[in-house]
Amino acid sequence: MKSEIKSLPTVALRGMTIMPEMVVHFDISRERSIAAVQEAMVEDQKIFLVLQRDQDAEDPGLEEMYEVGTVASVRQIIKLPKKILRVLVAGETRGILKSIEYKTPYLRTEVEILDESGFQSPEDLNGQAMIRGLKDIFVDYAAKNGKMSKEGVGRILEIKDLKELVDEISANIPLYYTDQQEILNQTDFWKRYEMLAFKLVNEVQIMDIKDDIRAKVKERVDKHQREYILREQLKLIREELGDDTTLTDAEEFEQAAKKLKASKEVKDKLAKEISRFKSSLNSPAESGVIRTYIETLLEMPWNKAAKDSQDLAFAERVLEEDHYGLEQVKERVLEFLAVRTLTKKGESPILCLVGPPGTGKTSIAKSLARALKKPYVRISLGGVRDEAEIRGHRKTYVGAMPGRIANGIRMAGVKNPLLLLDEIDKISTDYKGDTFSALLEVLDSEQNSRFRDHYLEVPLDLSEVLFVATANSLQTIPRPLLDRMEVVEVSSYTENEKLHIAVEHLIPKQLEKHGLTQERLTFSRQAIWKMAKNYTKEAGVRQLEREIGNICRKSAKEILTKDKKKIAVTEKNLGKYLGKEKYSFQMANASDEVGIVRGLAWTSVGGDTLQIEVNVMPGKGEIMLTGQLGDVMKESARTGISYIRSISSRYDIEEDFFEKHDIHVHIPEGAVPKDGPSAGITMATAMLSAITGRKVRSDLAMTGEVTLRGRVLPIGGLKEKLLAAKNAGIRTVLVPEKNKVDVEELSAEITKGLEILPVEHMDEVLKKALVQ
Repeated sequence: MKSEIKSLPTVALRGMTIMPEMVVHFDISRERSIAAVQEAMVEDQKIFLVLQRDQDAEDPGLEEMYEVGTVASVRQIIKLPKKILRVLVAGETRGILKSIEYKTPYLRTEVEILDESGFQSPEDLNGQAMIRGLKDIFVDYAAKNGKMSKEGVGRILEIKDLKELVDEISANIPLYYTDQQEILNQTDFWKRYEMLAFKLVNEVQIMDIKDDIRAKVKERVDKHQREYILREQLKLIREELGDDTTLTDAEEFEQAAKKLKASKEVKDKLAKEISRFKSSLNSPAESGVIRTYIETLLEMPWNKAAKDSQDLAFAERVLEEDHYGLEQVKERVLEFLAVRTLTKKGESPILCLVGPPGTGKTSIAKSLARALKKPYVRISLGGVRDEAEIRGHRKTYVGAMPGRIANGIRMAGVKNPLLLLDEIDKISTDYKGDTFSALLEVLDSEQNSRFRDHYLEVPLDLSEVLFVATANSLQTIPRPLLDRMEVVEVSSYTENEKLHIAVEHLIPKQLEKHGLTQERLTFSRQAIWKMAKNYTKEAGVRQLEREIGNICRKSAKEILTKDKKKIAVTEKNLGKYLGKEKYSFQMANASDEVGIVRGLAWTSVGGDTLQIEVNVMPGKGEIMLTGQLGDVMKESARTGISYIRSISSRYDIEEDFFEKHDIHVHIPEGAVPKDGPSAGITMATAMLSAITGRKVRSDLAMTGEVTLRGRVLPIGGLKEKLLAAKNAGIRTVLVPEKNKVDVEELSAEITKGLEILPVEHMDEVLKKALVQ
């Protein structure tokens, strides 16, 4: 490669690299540059063009310009307005900047001009391969770039000389000026070839990536554009139909799901189901099922809770306002609230209120909800026999729905309501599953934090729900379920309690219901007492409320038809409104008799007295038991006769007496079924009285189970039994020694006027019952 040093006018270019073999226009405005071009035209039209490193420099020095530039010839000069000169130049060869001669009035430099005309392109196979390889890369580049004319590409592809090909491609491809400068800097041809090939391949790859990104962006934009157009069309159709809904159902579900306070598990499930809903719009049956499921999930109060009231004074006031009596129940409820306030935990024992019908179990639960300021939901379990009623149906079934528990939570609108499981003892079981077992998980505080309803398919937290169950009897409730609940007994009301309840609650309620006032209709205390005693037979006050309502209806008619201003209901005119008396208490016998003993019984409507009659007659030693006695009661009678036979010598009973006489035990009323062991001592006393002919005190009643050896065992329902004895005019009651604790817990209202004697053995019973 030849070279010579030459002094040339020089122009420092900004943002532009001119290559050999390149014919190009460029504009200049600096006075030095204009003077340099004019000087070149005066001389031999040769000018040295070099790129300056700092684009903002007005007067670049040697260090501020690239070392390699291009020697070009000036072909044309055009003067433009605002002192701008447009110059047409043709690049000829590379030049290396050696030094600056001077800068004024124009830039002049010493340049080493490289003469590459003597370079011989290789004509062997390597040369051919290099030419073809570079052409292939160039074709690929030109196709991808799209900015080069077909004629220009064709002209370059006709070149057969490797050096000419490299120079032409370098001069004609639209590379960034710094990339072109890098190629220009390579004075070594082979390095220049490699760099050009590398840059072309690199540009092709960049364009491939760019095209791929553009295609993806276009696809996404097209999809959004399509959706937008379809939505606009749908919106227009809805407006034409008069439907103002602008959002699709799926969008509404998505918006509701975003606002929903729930766990990630629930939100993931919702997102999945909404996605399924979108894809099932062509199938109305399937989309209907999914729609119902999504709506159910959105309505559930997953993380929405009501704030508990911690005002014990308010709770006590509410309970006192709503209920008279029931002191133990109220005390237990207030204790529970106090513990709940101190621990600040939602977990609490499941209360089970057990007692006869009409004693206010359901209304206690309602009052408890009011005291806690919680939403109240009542779930009636009477007659429920399908496990799916509790756990829900799987949503694959036609008409599937959540179970009663989940539905109750949904109705409450919060995750911590008071849920009343009413009549839990009335659940039945059949081939569809064990309903009691389904309740085990619901009522277990260790398990119910992740209760799984078959329909919802995601765990439901029941740990903060306050469960209250009611039952008339514990007999039908399985032991494992009973073990999960804390039993609170709601016992029968005394006559005095019924009187207070009627005055404070029932009468005002019925007067308001029938449009009457206390000025227009009044009840005397004796009339209420008589109603409770002779017109109702119940442990609660439900029937009493009906009778008060009956009087209110008749009074309303009388006020309107006979134009009465005021009606007073008294003991004397009660029969006018309610008719003849429905019930009468079998009062204590006037005189002591042989073989007749008063027993005490517990029934579902309260306590009652049983008059046990025994006759002894000549026969063959048979024992007859009549009066619809149950198996347990029959066994008690046989136990009693066995005991009497064992002590017959003490009472001078003949040895062959039981072989020659029949004993008949009868308990009226004959049509009423009776069962239980608590009449054991009563039957034994009546039989001994009849056998020995000794009279039994008529003002005495007794209750207790008897054993073969004469021991007296404890019984239940003592409060109701003592009330029945008091109402029947009994003065003395014999109760088992072990029931003494129960007697001490009773209020003075019940025990007042009664002599309650605890007994441990039949000897004591006979001593106190038989007239000496």
